[in-house]
Amino acid sequence: MTESSAPVPTAGVAMTAIGVALIRVRETHRPDRLYEDPLAEAFVAAARAGFDDDRWARFEALADQFYEGRSLAVKLVDDHIQEATAAGSRQIVLLGAGLDTRAFRLGLPAGTAFFEVDLPELFAFKEPVLSAQQARPVCARRVVAADLCGDWAQALLDQGFRPDLPTRWVDEGVLGYLSRDDAYKVAATVTDVSAPGSGFGIGRFHTENAEPRYRALRDLVSDGGPGARPVNGLGPDAESWFAGHGWRTTFRAWDDLVAPYGRVGPGSDPGVGEVLAIRE
Repeated sequence: MTESSAPVPTAGVAMTAIGVALIRVRETHRPDRLYEDPLAEAFVAAARAGFDDDRWARFEALADQFYEGRSLAVKLVDDHIQEATAAGSRQIVLLGAGLDTRAFRLGLPAGTAFFEVDLPELFAFKEPVLSAQQARPVCARRVVAADLCGDWAQALLDQGFRPDLPTRWVDEGVLGYLSRDDAYKVAATVTDVSAPGSGFGIGRFHTENAEPRYRALRDLVSDGGPGARPVNGLGPDAESWFAGHGWRTTFRAWDDLVAPYGRVGPGSDPGVGEVLAIRE
């Protein structure tokens, strides 16, 4: 299968991965870029064929509205992963990995096991594009094609995940697309398979449901049918839940997290930021 014939995810949550790739392309082209991701351009080029001109233009406009905050978030996760591996973590798990390329671009230690968990249809698009680019990961990249609402833990174990080793868990927003019950089932599974010393960064943020860009994003990932799942994510009680289930938690405000980058991001309030949970 060639890059141009890769099946493009043009609906549902998998589609949002293309939007994030668009954001990474834009950041890569900046002279003052925070990171560089050459593979993002290949994903965008392969995805373009799946959209008509009007829909693609609306898709690009929506990605542009989320650019500032999302690009800063990419850099934050880059740094968190590098800090974790520098401290000795040799397992990284991306929940809802999308079109992530950190296993290729971060220069992680060769002994790092880097697990990408996402839907089978996402990898049906991603892997042929990577093959066409002859991309080679610098660490042990493991593809885990599984639905987070299913038995993804078994799929993770089948790919060589070791529950006895400290792990850095990464969620860049996928839990926000799950129902409250499903999101906490994922949190419970993470807890069950996390060795002491494992870390999990959990975003704490507020979105105004009436804001046009969030309405557009919901429309993008939901078919709006009668069986559509409610989108609730972990909600405001995530920190207390983790604290009550064997994790030590600390909170850092968004403005403090991004201050070292010297980049003006979207306005926030002191309650917006990241909860870092450490398994005890």
